[in-house]
Amino acid sequence: MEALKQILENLDWSPLWISLKTGIAATFFSFFLGIFAAAKAMKDGGKTRAVLDGILTLPMVLPPTAAGFFLLLTFSTRRPVGAFLYDSFHIKIIQSWAGCVLAAVVIAFPLMYRNARGAFEQIDSNLIYAARTLGMSETKIFWKVVLPTAGPGVAAGTVLTFARALGEYGATSMLAGNIPGKTGTISQKIAMVIQDGDYATAGFWVAIVLVAAFGILLVMNLVTGSKGKRRKHW
Repeated sequence: MEALKQILENLDWSPLWISLKTGIAATFFSFFLGIFAAAKAMKDGGKTRAVLDGILTLPMVLPPTAAGFFLLLTFSTRRPVGAFLYDSFHIKIIQSWAGCVLAAVVIAFPLMYRNARGAFEQIDSNLIYAARTLGMSETKIFWKVVLPTAGPGVAAGTVLTFARALGEYGATSMLAGNIPGKTGTISQKIAMVIQDGDYATAGFWVAIVLVAAFGILLVMNLVTGSKGKRRKHW
């Protein structure tokens, strides 16, 4: 108990706040991008849909360090895209919090996209046809019919996206680095203190991550289970 008290007194809480705000920002961007991409994939068919789905899902199967490598090549200030952003808008992705968010979006986005697309595929097409016969526009149908019907799946994707963004390490460490108080997330902090041999502090951060992960999964199960209660289960 005395050891825990000593850890709490000397603990730097910045990794928690950086991870939380990174997860929230990444989830916000991934939510809208994932829904847009899922709706686009539903309208496309055949080879176009297969290629689009493969590209959008690729970060899910790539090692995070590989995704971080491509991001580093793209947004380095020595490369055209990174140089343009920095020279024209003074936006620096490398070694910045923006890099944390971008890396988290790239890694977590496939979860939002796949869950949203799966939810859209389960919608009864008769609902769409009925809405069209009532004279509703396609935009209104999407926001008033499609999205509410796919709500549990979209919500589950949002929760999983936040969880993945919260724990992102590989791509973030390559793109944003590990700057204490700026880009140092919980995952990076755990790796750093273990290298220093401080297993007590590492265990404390791991416990926080475990509690957060369990809470996130519990919320997801409650959200997805609320609709399942209305159905007859096998």
